[in-house]
Amino acid sequence: MKLILNKKLGLTHSVLETFEAGIELFGHEVKSLREKLGSLDGAKVIIRGGEVFLVGSYIPAYQPKNTDKNYDSHRTRRLLLSKSEIMALSKKEESSNLTMHPVSCYTKKNLIKCEVALCKKLQKHDKRESIKKEIARREERA
Repeated sequence: MKLILNKKLGLTHSVLETFEAGIELFGHEVKSLREKLGSLDGAKVIIRGGEVFLVGSYIPAYQPKNTDKNYDSHRTRRLLLSKSEIMALSKKEESSNLTMHPVSCYTKKNLIKCEVALCKKLQKHDKRESIKKEIARREERA
């Protein structure tokens, strides 16, 4: 079940490859995600020191009055991937002009997972073509 989506990603980037990663959260963040609160708009995935981090995502506290006063809803969260996946991602990211972005957060059994995509930024003419194709699809349906 999809909890939150990065809706704007398809407009600015083309997705080349996706990976499934676990995400390290506090308990109140898990409850907040299950209530479908939060946003991945503007979030990025970075690799530092052999670890993968989710930067720029917004996950609010489930009950703001019961959480720590120093809680930051935009904090950096660690993503859980195997070492081989991390090495493969870092090589692909360095070799070509690619970036990593979160696509969605969802539940798998009782765990929260984050779908990470290796993306290439779209040029202006590519965006125009995709808009034209979408308009043509809508007209076909009607």
